[in-house]
Amino acid sequence: MKKITFLIASIVVLSSCNLDRFPLSSLAPENFYNSREELEVATNKFYSNFPNAEDVYGETADIIIPTTLTESVLGTRTVPTSGGGWDWGALADINTYLVYSPRCQDVSARAENDAVAHFFRAYFYFNKVKRFGEVPWIEEPLSSTDNRLYDGRTDRNTLMAKILADIDDAIQHLPTAKNTYRVTKWTALALKSRIFLYEGTYRKYHGIAGYATYLQYAVDAAQEFIDHAPYTIYAQGSTPYLNLFAANSAINGEVILAKNYNISLNIVHNINQYFLSAGAKPGMNKKIVDSYLMNDGTRFTDIPNYDHKEFYQEMQNRDPRLAQTIVTPGYTRIGSSDQLSPDFSSTMTGYQIIKGLTGKSSDAWHKSDNDISLFRTAEVYLNYAEAKAELGTLTQTDLDNTITKIRARVGMPALNMATANANPDPYLAAAETGYPNVSGSNKGVILEIRRERTVELFDEGFRYDDLMRWKEGKTFEKQFKGMYVPALDPVKKFVILDLNGDGVSDAQDVCVYDGTTAPTAATYPELGSITVFLKLGENLSLANGIHGGNIIVHDINAKPRSWNENRDYLYPIPQDQVTLYGGRIQQNPNW
Repeated sequence: MKKITFLIASIVVLSSCNLDRFPLSSLAPENFYNSREELEVATNKFYSNFPNAEDVYGETADIIIPTTLTESVLGTRTVPTSGGGWDWGALADINTYLVYSPRCQDVSARAENDAVAHFFRAYFYFNKVKRFGEVPWIEEPLSSTDNRLYDGRTDRNTLMAKILADIDDAIQHLPTAKNTYRVTKWTALALKSRIFLYEGTYRKYHGIAGYATYLQYAVDAAQEFIDHAPYTIYAQGSTPYLNLFAANSAINGEVILAKNYNISLNIVHNINQYFLSAGAKPGMNKKIVDSYLMNDGTRFTDIPNYDHKEFYQEMQNRDPRLAQTIVTPGYTRIGSSDQLSPDFSSTMTGYQIIKGLTGKSSDAWHKSDNDISLFRTAEVYLNYAEAKAELGTLTQTDLDNTITKIRARVGMPALNMATANANPDPYLAAAETGYPNVSGSNKGVILEIRRERTVELFDEGFRYDDLMRWKEGKTFEKQFKGMYVPALDPVKKFVILDLNGDGVSDAQDVCVYDGTTAPTAATYPELGSITVFLKLGENLSLANGIHGGNIIVHDINAKPRSWNENRDYLYPIPQDQVTLYGGRIQQNPNW
């Protein structure tokens, strides 16, 4: 049985979401924080700042398309009256702890738990800077009468220096022993590489000075992790990538930190239901499917007429991670031998996601309890390679120590730097399907690292942040698509999708038809074994109607999406906070 170590023990009760907080408590702070046990009770609460499972596998951006898109993707955000992520309760908890922890005379206990607090303060501010840009730096609890309560924003350089100091303290004082459910030195190094890769690339692509300094911080943190951390890339079994996320208990050979779930304690999530039910219907976007390489390392999008290949054909000889991420021909559930095709009742695009799914016993509402990865080794490797590529210091040896190891998990060939730079992928460089802002001598390898990051970290909660730091928000305006469907027979007014490629119409296939009623086997005997009928214009829409084309989801012709390059990379500050600060904090630009 999994051991639960994420104890959410509350020692403070917070009553608002602003900075005017001295946390109230049933246990007065002056009488607490005396022992290792009491310090751990206090710092255990900080783990609730990590995202829940639903926040991780529920990501959308441009890679996963559900029934309902977020306001940021739609371009419909407005300035909220209150709330909007401008909440500081977690910071008040952390700062209160740091004020009172010196009461404990156990020096080692205080150093370790203070390091936990510094880790979470760095994590807190990282998330705030991503969302709002410059924010006030507060490092002690403030009462409602404190004049510092409504100080203005702290400049970005100072914020980064403070975050750096906090995370470096965590690196220095956190334990080095593996612990899948507690932050360690290795978690802190992973977080440092994440923070400063974000900051460095955000500055580079948004034209803010100093990007190289922060990218080097990311490189140095990742390098220390690579050189000394007791982690590697998990590669056991025939489907190691699939198994890594389906494992009930996090695989600690690769997973640095996980969110712990346990059904016997009713600590559960809902991943099976989410990807298998007719609710959200999330599906992989066609452009992401097309970005997966062939299994020999060549580009799928270099194949003539790649965009007109039917499902079975496009799934052949691809990067094995594709078949371990979505339903592909021959797919069987864990614990079952029944071959399944994509369930169109559970996916908008036809590309049904299976990453993180477990056996059928977890299919009911809130019956999933497999651990959710928060930090893993592959991300650190990717952070390292990207930071060095953006700095211009990347070598083939660097790639061999990172990307090659990730690819080797599924038998994919190594990434060759010289080849990539000599022939940058036009698909990944195109505005419609890729990253048009990338330039320079390392353009090709940067594009390939982004491909690798998209494939490897799919549905782990990174994509929106990645697009923000790369300044690629315009991608949300592009048409989201699903699998290709050939033209309907002009006489019969239907087409059969041979999803398993066996050349025979059977229960794994689908009929797409046009008309008021579905065709029947009585008229068309070839439909005899087919059970799924999709009505054109009702169950799905095609780019060219009866003439076929890609499944179209969230049609931009009917409802365009908009992205404002001068505004939308930051969220608006709630209006009540702009008012409360009395002009010391101005609204983010153009909101």
